[in-house]
Amino acid sequence: METLVTLKVSVVLRPNMSDNEIKSRIKHTAHELVMQYSIRSVSMDDIANALGMSKKTIYQHFADKDELVEAVMSDVVKKSEHDCERDKSEAENAIHEIFLAMEMLVEMFRTMNPSIIYDMHKYHPKAFQIFQRHKNEYVYNVMKRNLENGIKEGLYRPEINVEILSKFRVESMVLPFNPDFHRSLKASLVDIQQELIVHFLYGLVTQKGYTLILKYQQARNKKTQQDEKNPAK
Repeated sequence: METLVTLKVSVVLRPNMSDNEIKSRIKHTAHELVMQYSIRSVSMDDIANALGMSKKTIYQHFADKDELVEAVMSDVVKKSEHDCERDKSEAENAIHEIFLAMEMLVEMFRTMNPSIIYDMHKYHPKAFQIFQRHKNEYVYNVMKRNLENGIKEGLYRPEINVEILSKFRVESMVLPFNPDFHRSLKASLVDIQQELIVHFLYGLVTQKGYTLILKYQQARNKKTQQDEKNPAK
């Protein structure tokens, strides 16, 4: 496989770094590379070159690429769960929580290679199991709780089937990563996810909820326009 000789990652290895610090840098660099180029396209040589260290040093901390990918996925899951809990605590209501989650997903998917889930499923089954458990247990329960809270707040229709729609939303999150789905679309992962989330919300809401969607969309569009005018800020 062709080596990614042009990779540039902001990593500095200081003298006398602890084993934990080195291990953390390896995971961070591996995460940045696979997010951009996907898992299969990034070799251990690429990671070593980006770090400016030998493969031998990497293998002192990770037995093989499987173990490194598993460690990276574990860190991704921990961060995702931390961000979800933060959104829950900061949200004004159930709809606001969805918009906060959308911002998190937009940031995550902006530099994510669409082949990453497929590669993990095919070549790194243990890492894929970590992802599946997170999706099917943690994310499902977060979505279920959100729907239940939205009904109590009068923002979601009371007759919706919470379990079915929670499962539907969880599965629709990974739909854009299906090669047969995204191959023919002239849209980014970010655009696809935003479209799916907003479509999902409109199918849930009461009139009160509909008004809130418009409110948060307007605020989000305004922020996007400001960010485009002031990209450095």
